[in-house]
Amino acid sequence: MKKLTIEQIITNIQNEELFEAVASDYSFTIKIDKYVPYACGAVHDGHQFRRELWENCMHTEYDRWFEEDPATKEMVQTHPIVIAGMDSRFEYDLNRAPESAIYEDAWGKQLWHSPLPDAMKQKSLDKHANFYKVVHALIAKLEEKFGVCVVYDMHSYNWKRWTREVPTFNLGTSNVDNERFGSIIELWRKMLSEIKLPNGIASTSKINDTFQGNGYFLKFITEHFSNTLVLATEVKKIYCDEIEQIMFPEVVAAVEEALKTLIPQHADGFYQQYS
Repeated sequence: MKKLTIEQIITNIQNEELFEAVASDYSFTIKIDKYVPYACGAVHDGHQFRRELWENCMHTEYDRWFEEDPATKEMVQTHPIVIAGMDSRFEYDLNRAPESAIYEDAWGKQLWHSPLPDAMKQKSLDKHANFYKVVHALIAKLEEKFGVCVVYDMHSYNWKRWTREVPTFNLGTSNVDNERFGSIIELWRKMLSEIKLPNGIASTSKINDTFQGNGYFLKFITEHFSNTLVLATEVKKIYCDEIEQIMFPEVVAAVEEALKTLIPQHADGFYQQYS
């Protein structure tokens, strides 16, 4: 893996170079092993939280971990194109628009002892902007090369705060073209429901049950690229104990192993149908 500037990353993409890099400000990673008509994203995988923010933050390290999406990059790490955040959403949320990306409160609890200075906010917003410059360059290249593209937008969610049964996998589709892409969305839902998980964990999948796909990553790509489908795929946190902060690596590995096969199969079906 190399450390590259935003400009170098974009140039590599435009030149169709194969590379793996961390952004020079260490805010995200990107890997391109092969140019294919699909990509995987894990915008909430990051846990970094820069030191100058520590004393002013009212949330604990556990509070932050609880709301992040740990291991979502790991679940898709074997795929040819992966882009993933490294910073905690508590510094800036890549799945929110720039004007709302820096939290004042989070899940009903005030985040900062005192308001952040503008200079600190700008550091974070610059990283947010750079990430989306790269996303734009990446999807532009994939649409140019293949005509169409599908993006697997991986997230996870805390299920113990729900008072009803919730699905193992949830697809949020309220901001994509369901008339055009409805059959391939349903195919993805069905494929997820057939994943075999250890420890007696059932695989269930629903569309717009717990979340509706209102994230900025999906909206940004959808608004800028008419031939790219973003599948906001939420995994119930069956792969950890969200209260005790214990990871279950055998469950993470099972999801990763299933997606090794399912994502390429689904992406190929998407390409055959829409290219």
